[in-house]
Amino acid sequence: MKEFEATITDLSHDGKGVTRIDGKAVFVSGALLGEEVKLRIRKRHRHYDEAEVVELLTRSPHRVEPRCRHFGQCGGCSLQHLDAVSQIEVKQRVLKDNFERIGKVMPDTWLPPLTDEPWGYRRKGRLSVRSVAKKGRVLVGFREESNPRFVADITQCEVVHPSLGPKIGLLAELVSGMDAAADIPQIEFAAGDDVVALVFRHMVPLSERDQAALIAFGKQHGFAIYLQPGGVTSVHPLWPEAPRLAFNIPSGDAAFADVELEFRPLDFVQVNAGMNRRMMARAMELLDPQPTDRVLDLFCGLGNFTLPIGRRVAEVVGVEGEHGLVERAAENAARNGITHARFEVANLFEDQRHAHWAKQSWDKLLLDPPRAGADKVLEYLPHKETQRIVYVSCHPGSLARDAGILVQKHGFRLSAAGVMDMFPHTAHVESIALFER
Repeated sequence: MKEFEATITDLSHDGKGVTRIDGKAVFVSGALLGEEVKLRIRKRHRHYDEAEVVELLTRSPHRVEPRCRHFGQCGGCSLQHLDAVSQIEVKQRVLKDNFERIGKVMPDTWLPPLTDEPWGYRRKGRLSVRSVAKKGRVLVGFREESNPRFVADITQCEVVHPSLGPKIGLLAELVSGMDAAADIPQIEFAAGDDVVALVFRHMVPLSERDQAALIAFGKQHGFAIYLQPGGVTSVHPLWPEAPRLAFNIPSGDAAFADVELEFRPLDFVQVNAGMNRRMMARAMELLDPQPTDRVLDLFCGLGNFTLPIGRRVAEVVGVEGEHGLVERAAENAARNGITHARFEVANLFEDQRHAHWAKQSWDKLLLDPPRAGADKVLEYLPHKETQRIVYVSCHPGSLARDAGILVQKHGFRLSAAGVMDMFPHTAHVESIALFER
């Protein structure tokens, strides 16, 4: 295709350079703000085009050498070529722009960004598996950056938990030698503080030979091996007989004991363990739970926030839509001796205003919704008695929208907000905000 010279004038929400050619937006993989590049269009769309860098004509002073040799091919990371300080600045700018453009509201105070170890941080994820006849072997990895239909041909990953990241190639060799090599579409991984679990999804029953190979691999490399022959409920351990996945959340205060959460390998947990601990400390600081407080924790999952809050308050209720997570949250509360926490099952994307917990008064509210945000909940909560809300967000657009609702409809002010680098080297923006009556 034809090549063009252009200046990059912005970065997109997914970390691509942005320029315009003949008035049409072009998103350029691997280009940074301010760089002059020679680019090649690789895919045309009606309103925009996608391109790749052929040659860097001028380099950004913030460009660094990517640590991973698969960067640019693998779609798992998009910002390894940008220095750490600039990555955070990009995410802060995205959050600010969303508040301004969508929510029409700005925080009184910008919180300093939260950062942690940027490598080997990912303790949860899904690796795609593809048997490629032309290559005569199996590929294991994330999707390709240029074509998400294909699995990137990688041998290691710099952001995956260090027990697994260097061994992606060994996983590919393992599956290549199995009878069911063409019938394993994915491998999920989940790391607790002491155990890393691998969950092999398989579309046909595994032979005794394949099961023996998986057990041997687990023993050699210290992985717990699980099989998934069907849906989520079909997941079961192959070896050892009863692995225990758990992680610890420090209380951050000598007056309170730490919390340990047990979980199953497909349960939702925060991907970045170090950042989860930092996020927990900030959430507690902003929520400021007091011994007489009654707190409502919505989208509570396993009780990641609920249980530490339960150490400090008169009562906390966690609400979550997935029965299994609520069951395990209650078990974790009992295991940790937390008697002031209880849990409810409810689909928070449906109207729950008649639920007993929704009709009660709460001093404080914590929200940790998925990407869609919490606008359905904000149609009937918070009540006038609620004085403080901490909102943990994985999508700046939905946070900004909901901030507008809380400020304009419910009479709160956006006291503080800031980004948390839960996914270093990606364009994903995680953030936290405090709303006060």
